Amino acid sequence: EVQIVESGGGLVQPGGSLRLSCVVSGFASDDYSIGWFRQAPGKEREGLACIAHEDGNTYTEDSVKGRFTISEDNADNRVYLQMDNLNSDDTAVYYCAAEKSYCTKTYYLTGLPLDYDYWGQGTQVTVSS
Repeated sequence: EVQIVESGGGLVQPGGSLRLSCVVSGFASDDYSIGWFRQAPGKEREGLACIAHEDGNTYTEDSVKGRFTISEDNADNRVYLQMDNLNSDDTAVYYCAAEKSYCTKTYYLTGLPLDYDYWGQGTQVTVSS
């Protein structure tokens, strides 16, 4: 059974930073992708970034590129989303998700898929002074 547990959300001031963490377990092999998504009130789910567990290949949406960085610590299957220079538009529930796929840089053509198979419970990020 695939399990995903996120942590690290909270309240941060504009211009501040926050690092989200996600632990993924239950996949029988290494050929899976982990993605970060968010959904703000009244808005559709938005893809942010993904990383291929098997080789660390990453993709980041242009909307957050330069401010958000996805990374993985393979020692404990923990994936991070480092978020810098946050603003009020970043306020949302952030989700970690995983599926049997490869995170490819060609997602710039189509955007990060939003229909990952396994999802965490979400963690609230609020950017406010």
